[in-house]
Amino acid sequence: MAYEKLAELQTTLQNHQIDVAYLSDPMTIKYLTGFGSDPYERILALIVFPDQDPFLFGPALEVEAIKGTGWPYPVYGYLDHEQPFAMIAEQIKKRLPDPHQIATEQNYLTVSRQRALQEQFPHAKFDHDLTQTIEHMRLIKSADEIEKLKIAGQWADFAFETGFKAVQIGRTEQEISAEIEYALKKKGIMEMSFDTLIQVGPHAAEPHGETSTNQVQNNELVLFDLGTVFDGYVSDASRTIAVGTLSDRQKEIYQVCLEAQLTAQAAAKPGITAAELDKIARDVIDHAGYGEYFIHRLGHGMGMSDHEFPSIMEGNDLVLEPGMCFSIEPGIYIPGFAGVRIEDCVVITPDGNEPFTHMTKELQYFG
Repeated sequence: MAYEKLAELQTTLQNHQIDVAYLSDPMTIKYLTGFGSDPYERILALIVFPDQDPFLFGPALEVEAIKGTGWPYPVYGYLDHEQPFAMIAEQIKKRLPDPHQIATEQNYLTVSRQRALQEQFPHAKFDHDLTQTIEHMRLIKSADEIEKLKIAGQWADFAFETGFKAVQIGRTEQEISAEIEYALKKKGIMEMSFDTLIQVGPHAAEPHGETSTNQVQNNELVLFDLGTVFDGYVSDASRTIAVGTLSDRQKEIYQVCLEAQLTAQAAAKPGITAAELDKIARDVIDHAGYGEYFIHRLGHGMGMSDHEFPSIMEGNDLVLEPGMCFSIEPGIYIPGFAGVRIEDCVVITPDGNEPFTHMTKELQYFG
């Protein structure tokens, strides 16, 4: 792979007179190097200099995997009984004996690890945070990234189709979820963006609830929130379907949520701000009298992970530009009654947007 983003980061370090950057978010490392791994409690770090080759440092058991990606720069491993920060410092000092400015990702680095790093460089300053720099680098997706997001979206549509067919009165949320993930694995899709969420009836009024042993009942709404991973890029989408006969109020909250989602998606284009887009959806729900039940932001960025910069919400004056990818997911959650969420992730195009998922959003009846 090419390493244009690494070169871009090196230019940033030069412009801010930073001597070295210590990057430790595994998603950042994957974005910049092509190597992806969860080190768990171990140390995985990318060390970047403004005018020298970078190096990767990680557990000894990861070294061959890193080399296997084609990484052309040095890689160093450590054994569990060794002191990783002393070893990292040794390699940095070989290249730069006395660094004065060391930048980190403050949103990710723990206090204990920051202190361990500072102990190795007691005279250096650690006040430059690269979190926003990395966020903005990942903000505009390339054509290759967008193509991977489209394929992930196609598999999310397959997951919806599979899940809807699995809905039957008496089946549990967990059984439906398991059937979705089994069908995907048989197709070679081995990883979900997040735990597949199926919520029936009143349970769907908990936006951050978990798939449970609750059973599908007649005359209820069923909420699906799911996504797949394709070549390191994710999908994320929500649909709500009906079982049996719905009451007028159930139908109403569905139609209000649908109108909010469709209106916002139609308005998503270059030049509008994130806050303005959030307000467009929120106004629809407010005017219908359900504003108090829309209790989260309209959307979030997505790409290599399902929650990235930016937030599509009140107070965010970021102007949307082509290549930005994010969710549009209004919801209405009435405790003890029902919950509805309808979501597509989209990419902003020169004259509008294109969704990654295409499962119909009109109310469907199953069971």
